[in-house]
Order: sequence, then structure tokens, then C-alpha cells
Amino acid sequence: MYGDAAVIRRRASELDEQAVDIRALADRLVAGADSVGWTGRAADDLRLRMRDRAAQLRDVAGQHQEAGQALAKHAGAVGDVKDAIAGIERRAHSLVADARNRQAELATFDDAVGVQRTLSPADQQLVDFDPPPPGHKDWLSVSLPGL
Repeated sequence: MYGDAAVIRRRASELDEQAVDIRALADRLVAGADSVGWTGRAADDLRLRMRDRAAQLRDVAGQHQEAGQALAKHAGAVGDVKDAIAGIERRAHSLVADARNRQAELATFDDAVGVQRTLSPADQQLVDFDPPPPGHKDWLSVSLPGL
């Protein structure tokens, strides 16, 4: 629901690879301009323009690298949130199952003369709990006794 951390990491890696490719392109551009077999003002202007373009390409490569780092950081955060949701979900389901077991045990102890044993308020809250869908962010705001 909140993104696939592996897909995000792959995209971050692709951006890093693109940054390397763009830097290599900038280097080839400068090398090609420096190796022209002619001299003079036009050749000097060409070299200057290619160095300017190479500098712009290196800036773009840096932006790709920064974007890749930001995506990698985001992938880690996505993984952390999904792990937190899964942990809360597991603990909540365990607490609810335990409360339902206690409820079933109490039902077997009802007195023949009409005395009924009741669940504690905490167990009743657990038994009545309506969970969010699996993996949903609402798990992060679930408040249950014992959680």
C-alpha cells in the first residue's frame, strides 16, 4: 500500500548508474573536443563550449546522485513503517486471540444458579476490536490494552 522498498531501491540504484553514465559522457565530450585536429579561435570556442556543457552534465549527474540517495533513504523509511505496521498487527492479533480464549473459558464457568462471569474491560475492548485492513497505516494509531 505504501510502496515496495525493493522497487524504490532499484530505482535509486538506476539513478546512481545514470549519474555515472552522465559523468562519463561529460568526460568523453571534453576529451573529444580536446582532441580535435585543428587550432584557432573556432577550435578554442568549441573546447570552451564543450567544457561548459560538460560542467552542466556533471551538475545533472550530481542531481541524479542526490535523487538516488533521497530515494534510498525513502526506501528505508518505507521499510521501517511497513515493519512497524506488521509488528503492531501481530501483537494486536495475539492480544485479541488471547482475550477471545479467556472469553471462551469464562463461558464454561457460568454458574448454574445464574451467576455470570464477565470479561475485564480491557479484555472486552480487545474482543470488540475491529482491526484495520492488513498493512494499513491505521495500524500505527491503534490503541489497545497491552499494546
